[in-house]
Order: sequence, then C-alpha cells, then structure tokens
Amino acid sequence: MTTRANVNREHRPPPPPRPRPQPQPQPQPHPHPQQQPPSWRSNSQQSYNPTTSSSSASFKGCCCCLFLLFSFLALLILAVVLVIILAVKPKKPSFDLQQVGVQYMGITTPNSNSATVTTDPNNPTTSASLSLSIRMLFTAVNPNKVGIKYGESRFTVMYRGIPLGEASVPGFYQEAHSVRQVEATIAVDRINLQQADAADLVRDASLNDRVELRVLGDVGAKIRVLNFDSPGVQVSVDCAIVISPRKQSLTYKQCGFDGLSV
Repeated sequence: MTTRANVNREHRPPPPPRPRPQPQPQPQPHPHPQQQPPSWRSNSQQSYNPTTSSSSASFKGCCCCLFLLFSFLALLILAVVLVIILAVKPKKPSFDLQQVGVQYMGITTPNSNSATVTTDPNNPTTSASLSLSIRMLFTAVNPNKVGIKYGESRFTVMYRGIPLGEASVPGFYQEAHSVRQVEATIAVDRINLQQADAADLVRDASLNDRVELRVLGDVGAKIRVLNFDSPGVQVSVDCAIVISPRKQSLTYKQCGFDGLSV
C-alpha cells in the first residue's frame, strides 16, 4: 500500500535545471598617479619640457647664424684688403742720411785740456774723453700711391763698436709720392774711452786728422690704406762718416752702396 505522499512524489515533474552563472570580467585596476614610483615620475617630467627644448634650439640657431655672419664679414674684409694691395702695389720706402753737420768735436787727454788734440802720439795714452755734437739730416721718400706712417726712430753713433750717443726722431705721417726731410741731433758730453780705444782715437785725430764714426738705426714704417695700417716694414740706416777734428767738418760719408765724398 502506497501512501499519498509517495503517489504525489511520483507524479510531480522534476524541476528544470538551473543555469550556471557566467563569470563576469573584472576590470583591471588603474594605478593612481600618486602611486607611481618617484624615479619614473621625475624622468617623464624631464623628458618632456617643450619650453626648454624650444629655447635651446633657438639659442643654437642664433649661434650658428652669428658664426656664419662673422665668417662672411672676415672673408669680405680680407678680400677687399687683398684687392687694394694688388691695386696699390706697395713699395718699400727709403730713409737715407743726406747731410751731416759737425757742430763741435773735442778730444781731451790727461796731458791736454784743449778741445783739439795736441799730445804727442808716440806717448802712451791711458785714457781720453770725447765730446761731440753733430746734426744729421735724413730724407724720407715715399714712392707709393698711399701714405706711410712712421714710428719713433732711434739712431746711434758708434766709434769702433762703442756706442757714443743716441738721437731720436718722433713718428710722423708722410703723404703719397712725397719727399720729407727730418733732422736729428746727437750730443756726446765727455764720454770716457778705454785705454786701447783712447790710444786709437788720439792717433787717428793727431796723425790722420780723421775720426771715423758709424751711424746705425732702424726705422719702422707702415703703409696706410683706408685708415688701415699694413704690417710693419723695417728700413735700416747704416752709414759711415769721417770727421776732421781740426776743420770741425765732415770729410766723408758712405751709406750702403752709395758713397759721397765732400
């Protein structure tokens, strides 16, 4: 005998199957900006800075433009100077000793106090002093088409390699295709000579009536073109002169290869 409950359970339909829930995709967590590592945040900020990049690029561009501009101007000036030099064809100026005037010459020995030498040349001379005053007239010739600027020049009078005195000529400017005369005076006041040189001086003055001197000097000149000075040009002066103590005058002069006897 079956019960009612069993009959009801046999005739009840089975429940339908429940659908299984599908797994839902979980969103990925985004890192918060404050949770970034400090090193990555600093590198990103340094690598991307449009203001710094644009300013550095403009500075480099300006430097390149200035360099190119200065290079072009330097080349232009050099080309103009070369063209002017080739057109002018500069020549070396001349600076010659034209005249020598003896104002005074005296030789004093221990045995004589006079201006002229009266001692016996056969007697040994231990010392002698020379006094001299001469006036030199130089002639400067400028054969160029442009002017020449001379610097200060110094000339030395020597006796047997011993410097006796100096004369200076101040600098001046000389026009193109011109001739200019410049004066200089050398004064020697009782300069003492050594024993051998004193004996030679007394012998030359008393026996031969001639004292040979030498005038040396260097003259610095620059050719001026459009207010620009060229590199320095050196003009040398080397003259041999002979003075008569008795006549107090010049008897011979020779400069370079040209000689002049008076």
